[in-house]
Amino acid sequence: MIRKILLKILWVYQKFFTLIGFGSCRYYPSCSEYARIHFENNSISSAFYHTLIRILRCNQLFIGGIEYPLLDKLTLKPKMLDVGSIKYWLVPDKKNRFYIIKNFSFKG
Repeated sequence: MIRKILLKILWVYQKFFTLIGFGSCRYYPSCSEYARIHFENNSISSAFYHTLIRILRCNQLFIGGIEYPLLDKLTLKPKMLDVGSIKYWLVPDKKNRFYIIKNFSFKG
């Protein structure tokens, strides 16, 4: 329930308020997209922590760059496997965690 409310707030922010500062994020994916991916795939406390750290680093003191969110553990098993049904690609990390990369051909 809380997760859905937080994701709806992020959706409203992405839909209406990012138009004001379009292109101002120093990272890819943008901070709001990074937060949305974390809230969809990790625990709420972990998502808050990683989102806060990311927002604090999104300023002129840091160079920015590409930083994909990390998934702590796999919990969901896919039912259908075709390119259009996969929302995120998971790339293994050294620490038994996975980078989450958005699939741009996802239809959903």
